[in-house]
Amino acid sequence: MIEMRDVSVRRGETAILDRVSFSIGDEVVALAGPSGSGKTTLLRALLGLETPSEGEVRIGGRLMSTPGRSLVPPEDRNVAMVFQDLALWPHLSAHGNLAFGLRARGVAKDERERRIAVALTSVGLDGKGGKRPGELSGGERQRVAIARALVLDPAALLLDEPFASLDIMLKQEIITLLACLFKERRVPTIVVTHDPRDAAVLAERVLIIEGRRIAQQGTLADVARAPATPFAEAFACGA
Repeated sequence: MIEMRDVSVRRGETAILDRVSFSIGDEVVALAGPSGSGKTTLLRALLGLETPSEGEVRIGGRLMSTPGRSLVPPEDRNVAMVFQDLALWPHLSAHGNLAFGLRARGVAKDERERRIAVALTSVGLDGKGGKRPGELSGGERQRVAIARALVLDPAALLLDEPFASLDIMLKQEIITLLACLFKERRVPTIVVTHDPRDAAVLAERVLIIEGRRIAQQGTLADVARAPATPFAEAFACGA
């Protein structure tokens, strides 16, 4: 489970997150909100890249952060991230991108190779492990980023607008892939998206964040029936 309990993040007197509380079990939840609402800061707080000024962060029942203190460093949280710009290492092959995190964790070579082979197969990249990102198509690079996250067997998975740079055909291809992977691997997952149609396909619930607070949470149908804000209404009814 991923949990935030009354988490605030401040820069001086300015609140970047303001008393955010939610919990996510083995499910996929879409995180939506206008620009500047706090989505990225929320992800960074889960990753351990932001320390809460108030409140607690827990992952898998383990206390990660308390007010003013990060108890568990990012590399030990076992939270995987797929970044909007993918953040692949251009000098490494697809295999090398996957191996990097496993090697850093001290995974033995035989087990490392087994997990890399499984991950590449799961995203449809058999035979592409030796290619560098510059030699792959946009959709293939996206698949490498997803495989790099999954190969770590994470306790939680975060995806920050993973479809933003894809054309409509590639987007549908990756959404279909993710929908299948999410059914196979039930881990707490947050997908940041601005498209309610993506949330309708991938997510079981949505979190609407506005003004750096959780404005509403529930299924898309729940939000559409009784939207708490105009943004929540526009988002839910756009699906």
